[in-house]
Amino acid sequence: MARNQTPGSVRIRTDDGNEWRYDAIEKAANFYDCNRSNAVAFACEDVDQLVNAARRVLERDDLTRKQRREIAEILSTRAVTFDLETSLTVTRKGEE
Repeated sequence: MARNQTPGSVRIRTDDGNEWRYDAIEKAANFYDCNRSNAVAFACEDVDQLVNAARRVLERDDLTRKQRREIAEILSTRAVTFDLETSLTVTRKGEE
């Protein structure tokens, strides 16, 4: 998004069944030791790097299939699932 198109603020709904979002933002703020706005931005930037790193680990030739499955299970989260077949597949929530 070009700088002149960046909104002055972004709102995240935390009502109507989305209360978990506030808890997640608070956890991120505690983890990063910063305010909630920065925590959301840091987490958004980190998730892409973490998923790419997980892919690289799961594609390593020196791991057995069992080790890869165990690692995939450990790294899978509420919104990202790592599945192993003959190739690695990453499914994001909403893409099922």
